[in-house]
Amino acid sequence: MKFRWTIVLLSLVMAIPAFAHGDKKHVVGTVEKVSAESITVKTADGKSVEVKLAAATVYVNNAGKPAKLADVAVGQRVVIHATPKATELIADEVKFAAAAPASTPGH
Repeated sequence: MKFRWTIVLLSLVMAIPAFAHGDKKHVVGTVEKVSAESITVKTADGKSVEVKLAAATVYVNNAGKPAKLADVAVGQRVVIHATPKATELIADEVKFAAAAPASTPGH
């Protein structure tokens, strides 16, 4: 019986984050292109996803500090929280980190 309650509790805990973002979409990957209107992200599965930017889009660096669009660059890792609108994704928040340094052969 105790095992059954543990499973139920774990299931509920795992399900809560799924509901926390409502209809939001997450786009995770590497920045391919940045413009004043959008950011294009290459995802882990190799797809390119364009996310439109809005006046209300918030930018945050990997230290959790406020940033601006000019701080986002090609090659950086990003997590974009976006709202679907018709066939487009509109960015609510863009979190980004510096690109990983290229490895040096032999090291």
